[in-house]
Amino acid sequence: MKTDKKITLLISVIMGMGLLLCASNAMAQAPSLPNLTIGLGETNNPEQVSTLLQILLLLTVLTLAPAIVVMMTSFTRLAIVLSLVRTALGTQQMPPNQIIIGLALLLTFFIMTPVFNQINVEALKPYLAEEISQEDAMEKAVKPIRAFMLKQTRKKDLALFMDIAKLEKPANYDEIPTIVLISSFVVSELKTAFQIGFVIYIPFLVIDMVVASVLLSMGMMMLPPFMVSLPFKLMLFVLIDGWNILVGSMVKSFL
Repeated sequence: MKTDKKITLLISVIMGMGLLLCASNAMAQAPSLPNLTIGLGETNNPEQVSTLLQILLLLTVLTLAPAIVVMMTSFTRLAIVLSLVRTALGTQQMPPNQIIIGLALLLTFFIMTPVFNQINVEALKPYLAEEISQEDAMEKAVKPIRAFMLKQTRKKDLALFMDIAKLEKPANYDEIPTIVLISSFVVSELKTAFQIGFVIYIPFLVIDMVVASVLLSMGMMMLPPFMVSLPFKLMLFVLIDGWNILVGSMVKSFL
């Protein structure tokens, strides 16, 4: 019996060594994998440095793209007005935030399409065709956006930020720095959005006051007024085709 155990143990050791040998041979015959190294090195070619800087600039622009869409387009006004409409109706989370943001973003692309087309024709295509330099392309791309923001910006807001920046009064709009124009545009959009929201609130506020007065006169103080006024506000909004009027008015306000 002891002899059989020894033989079994010896066979197991031999098989284990054979498996290890086969595994080592397989690893030796396996194809080699490529080695990828990312780092910074010295170069005497200025074009390589320029390409790296362009890639870095592109990544930076992509990172700031959401802020550019929010602050330099019609998105701010649209999102605020749609949110105020939902609050005025008193429908809580209907429509959801995803729908409001999606609708505001879709309308933003619709309103900004002429500006984007102008940028594509005057800046992007000539630059890709190597007809103009990168500096000229950036300058031509900014002009349509500046024209759009200037059309929607109040002079009072421009004067405010010019005074904060301690800059002299410009001779024309082209001398206004872009950062000053963007800041003024955002403030103007906020005021315009709240003005539109105030006008939208008035009819729904009247309905709330009438319903609250009727319930109070009937002694039904335990019944929340918004539960009774909500159907009337929805009926009014549907009867006047509120979404059509609202979206049409907001889009036309940028034209």
